[in-house]
Order: sequence, then structure tokens, then C-alpha cells
Amino acid sequence: MVNSINRPIRVLVAKVGLDGHDRGAKVIAAALRDAGMEVIYTGLRQTPEMVVNAALQEDVDAIGISILSGAHMTVFPKIIQLMKDKGMDDVLLTGGGIIPDTDMTELYDMGVGKLFPPGTNTHEIADYISAWTAGHRNF
Repeated sequence: MVNSINRPIRVLVAKVGLDGHDRGAKVIAAALRDAGMEVIYTGLRQTPEMVVNAALQEDVDAIGISILSGAHMTVFPKIIQLMKDKGMDDVLLTGGGIIPDTDMTELYDMGVGKLFPPGTNTHEIADYISAWTAGHRNF
């Protein structure tokens, strides 16, 4: 997927904390690449600070957090705050994993984008990132 300045959408995919299960993150990374996006996969055991710094360095349009550990109510708010502190208001924070609906609602209220449960069609995720980016990029 190419945006209006004729460069691929850039997405950073990350696993934060001690969650060592990265199969889903790798599947999403491959699907986003297949959709024409540039994907940077950070690997396992990243800190929120490492993720935000990498996103800044790589000039990404979106950050996707894969989380299965149950730490989503700690990880997402920390990343959102770091993004705000660094003026990253034109970068989407999205993700997926095992996140209860009530927690999703609370995270949305904090500014996190759409969150995807396991089994979501990868085209839906790519389409969401593409549509969000098209509507929010500062060119």
C-alpha cells in the first residue's frame, strides 16, 4: 500500500515485555509486507521506550503491538504517553492479542487505535492501517 507521497506505508511490529510468543507478530508482519507495506519487526522482549525510539528512528506511520501476556493495560498506556511526549501524534498505535473487550474500550479512550483479537483476517488489519494512514498523514 502506497500513500500519497508515493512511498510505502511503514509499520513497526513489536513484542513488548516478557511475552515470548511471536508467531502471530511474524504472521502479521508478513501479511503487511504482502500488502505492500514496509515492516520493521523489533523482535522479542522490547521495552516501551525501545519501541517508541525505534519508531522515531524508522519514521514509521504505524506501530503494531502484539501482546498475549496480559500486560496490555500497562504496555499500551506507557507507549501512548511516550508517543505524546515525543510529539508522535501522526503515528497510529494499534495492536492485537488477548485483550478483553472492556479493556479495549478503555484503551480506545486513551487514544489507542483499533485492536485485533487472534484469528482476525490479516487483510482487515492491512486495510485498517492503510485507511488510517491515508486520513492522518501530515504531508
